[in-house]
Amino acid sequence: MTRWAFVFPGQGAQTVGMGKSLVENSPVAKAVFEEASDALSMDMEKMCFEGPEETLRLTENTQPAILTVSIAAYRVFSEEVGLTPSYLAGHSLGEYAALVAAGVFAFRDAVYAVKQRGKFMQEAVPVGVGAMAAVLGLPSDKVTEICEKAAEGDVVDPANFNSPGQVVISGHKDAVERAGALAKEAGAKKVIPLSVSAPFHSALMKEAGERLKDVLEGFEIGKMTTPVIANVTAKPYESEDEVIPMLVKQVSSPVYWEQTMETMRGLGVDRVVELGPGKVLSGLFKRFDKSFAPVSIQTYEDIVKFKESLER
Repeated sequence: MTRWAFVFPGQGAQTVGMGKSLVENSPVAKAVFEEASDALSMDMEKMCFEGPEETLRLTENTQPAILTVSIAAYRVFSEEVGLTPSYLAGHSLGEYAALVAAGVFAFRDAVYAVKQRGKFMQEAVPVGVGAMAAVLGLPSDKVTEICEKAAEGDVVDPANFNSPGQVVISGHKDAVERAGALAKEAGAKKVIPLSVSAPFHSALMKEAGERLKDVLEGFEIGKMTTPVIANVTAKPYESEDEVIPMLVKQVSSPVYWEQTMETMRGLGVDRVVELGPGKVLSGLFKRFDKSFAPVSIQTYEDIVKFKESLER
């Protein structure tokens, strides 16, 4: 019997037009978009389908928009295909989609929370003060060591351990640049500055996490029906009591995605389905272990194709 994991993308996966084919073909997806629009008093269809891109790219819009598309994809996929996952996980923001799918958060609560999360993260550091960069071709421990050396009283932290040889760093702009230079000296294949509006998953985000805690504590927490693997530990949550503390910590802690994939392999996951915009996580799984044969579900057509392949 195949063990499936469903995974959900994080910030950076957004594109204008995302979710349109789902809404045009499924009342289930349309209902998700309507619920998001209602919860946030904004037109989510217009935001996702028409943009403009610079509006969609604002963190406090990006986060609820990606969550909405991910949950629409998840609900339509579940209805049409009827597969039950053994595990759920999401990259950063994507963890909220995993927790909605697991029954921990009501969708309207989660979409409100991530709108606030985006706002708090943006407000934590003035634009231009922080930066992020992807370091390719160095071992994780080497990148961690370089960050410690480059800090010089500023903040620069590993933010995402995405896959072997791909670590994203985050913090004060100058410190990130110093770390990038040291990484190149140490033999990194490439250091790519990321076009982000804030230094996510660094110690500079601590205040944003504290503000988020007040929002999350106002929600009802449901029973977790499917195990969710947490970003902060790369292990399944042991109980619902851990959810809020971990999500607060997640804002200023690294995302252990490489370790999450390792955990899934250890738990006997055979196949992976990525639900939501973009194919970033599918790419990471492919590079990590081809046998996961990840499938990206972004459109209604993807669901139809997937269903046909299962029947074959």
